[in-house]
Amino acid sequence: MEISVKTFEQLNTTELYQILRLRSEIFVVEQDCVYLDLDNKDQKAIHVVGTKNGQVVAYTRIFQPGDYFKNASIGRVVVAQDQRKFGYGKIIMQASIAAVEERFPNTAIEISAQSYLLKFYSDLGFVAFGEEYLEDGIPHTRMLKK
Repeated sequence: MEISVKTFEQLNTTELYQILRLRSEIFVVEQDCVYLDLDNKDQKAIHVVGTKNGQVVAYTRIFQPGDYFKNASIGRVVVAQDQRKFGYGKIIMQASIAAVEERFPNTAIEISAQSYLLKFYSDLGFVAFGEEYLEDGIPHTRMLKK
């Protein structure tokens, strides 16, 4: 998997379409969650895109401190269902953490993690805080990496 880090303006239309399709396939269809994925935040985000054979197979978006949370943040973490066996979730998250550290040094990273993935994010150095809450009907927990 090749990883690129781009602003919204640097994404070409094919990449953008594949990203939005992947997010819809996983967050709306697979997770059976009706919500508005197009939230007008993509324009502010930095996009971390994992491609394989010309197809987007993994993705996250990152935000500078203050654009989403008080801290820098990573969200919309997604890996295509048929690509999960390759460990791309960990790879795309490591690339995203590195991108945050490069662009916004000396800041904590905050995420809103689906609660069933707490161990996955803990293994990457995130620590849960606060109460579990529902976001779009799915249990989530806030996590922080200092």
